Amino acid sequence: MPSTLTTLLIYLLISTATATAITTTTTTKPSGKWTLLQPNIGITAMHMQLLPNDRVLIYDRTDFGASNLSLANGKCREDQNDVILKKDCTAHSIEYDVVSNTFRPLMVQTDVWCSSGSLVADGTIVQTGGFNDGDHVVRVYKSCDKCDWKELKAGLINRRWYATNHLLPSGRQIIIGGRRQYNYEFYPKVSKSEKAYNLPFLVQTNDPKLENNLYPFVFLNTDGNLFIFANNRAILFDYSLNRVVKNYPQIPGGEPRNYPSTGSAVLLPLRIVQRNVTVVEVLVCGGAPKGAFVNAQNGVFDGALKTCGRIKISDPSPKWVMESMPLARVMGDMLLLPTGDVLIINGGSKGSAGWEYGRNPVRYPVVYKPDNPLGHRFKIETPSTIPRMYHSTAILIRDGRVLVGGSNPHIYYNFTNVLYPTELRFEAFSPSYLDPRLSNLRPKILPGSQTRFGYGDQVIIRFMVLGHMDPKSVSVTMVAPSFNTHSFSMNQRLLILEGGNITVPIGKATYQVSVRAPPSCYIAPANYYLMFVVHQQIPSEGIWVQLG
Repeated sequence: MPSTLTTLLIYLLISTATATAITTTTTTKPSGKWTLLQPNIGITAMHMQLLPNDRVLIYDRTDFGASNLSLANGKCREDQNDVILKKDCTAHSIEYDVVSNTFRPLMVQTDVWCSSGSLVADGTIVQTGGFNDGDHVVRVYKSCDKCDWKELKAGLINRRWYATNHLLPSGRQIIIGGRRQYNYEFYPKVSKSEKAYNLPFLVQTNDPKLENNLYPFVFLNTDGNLFIFANNRAILFDYSLNRVVKNYPQIPGGEPRNYPSTGSAVLLPLRIVQRNVTVVEVLVCGGAPKGAFVNAQNGVFDGALKTCGRIKISDPSPKWVMESMPLARVMGDMLLLPTGDVLIINGGSKGSAGWEYGRNPVRYPVVYKPDNPLGHRFKIETPSTIPRMYHSTAILIRDGRVLVGGSNPHIYYNFTNVLYPTELRFEAFSPSYLDPRLSNLRPKILPGSQTRFGYGDQVIIRFMVLGHMDPKSVSVTMVAPSFNTHSFSMNQRLLILEGGNITVPIGKATYQVSVRAPPSCYIAPANYYLMFVVHQQIPSEGIWVQLG
């Protein structure tokens, strides 16, 4: 069996990808596994959201032409604004059931292309905007065996296409930006007279030729303000007073990181100590250099960025710390794993986001370990065989796997005579912590553990570990299920709860840990979360909990 390093070098030579130095230490330890779940889900997975019943809402755009999945019961969507099909009897949305590995078609009426959304506190997804007749629409989906989309045609004040949503402590969503929209608004509205508010930062970071500040990276800071990153700059923003609280320094190098120079970003795990979070950090990785989008339009495909910038947004005088990934990547997704590590997955090593503009798929996931010393944080994992380029997606699910779908660099569905055919295969990546050799160390949360609690509540969790138990290496994490599209996972958040290191035995191979729930809605907005017990960096299967 060739080593990971040998396999990687062979792959790089064959694919003619940009040569990069591998700085991680290769080992013979478990390194992840890929599983094909469905050879054809009928649509390409441009947007994904995990729901709190272990189902996944997936959709693409409605003006691709016919998909490969018929609507149920002879239904058809009639849309005179559709330039391809005025009457379309195929689905452009599905609900995938993780447990049964099955899916069913859903019917969305208006165009959801390049839209945004958020799961809200009752387990409903509220989804906003899109293209053409969908750009002012708010859509709601509540999962059940026969449920389908409900649409509010005039739910938004302004058109929202390539916007970013975030769930706020109040339970409302803020919808920021979008193509030719340098403003923000809220949903639901508190009155008919509510308006949109200008955000000059989006004008300042905009290149009129490229609009390379679309799908801005937005995170709720623990002080209640929003961290907003667009192009190569960031601000801390008080949305209630419509004022900038802090301007952060430009990311070193000044390269753009948002669409179409599509990098990705995460809010690193929030560790709660004495009912507070004192360190809040953001990590921004990958993207395409200045000019890459225009060059790709002219057939020149620039190498993607290798750099990551990490910044403590909670510091009085924050500074970026730069790191280099082992593989350059554009259109990559960054996901928080239950352990607190970051998975970087999907994308290409050349070109830009956009139709036909990406090259050289990066099939190797990389795990970033934020607590390791600088220079020792990246680990290359087992590669997929499927290219995941423009319009690919990835989400974490309850059993610790990552679902991966999508990839359609074409204006329409196209399966032949193209470099990267429209991708309908659906697969799962199992990180190395799911290796069967580690099963004796993997916790199993027992029935009867608390699943509903309020802020600051004491929460008792009972679990089993069959192998050698190290009570000093136990933590409890909560992960917010995110809305993923275009290399950004909106509302992604991981909390390391206070008290997870106090574990006591209560029976044979059975233990109890008492932790304290997050102290406020600024640290964790009221919602459903996935809760995991982590032992020696191996997470249990998660359980759904409801906070607030």
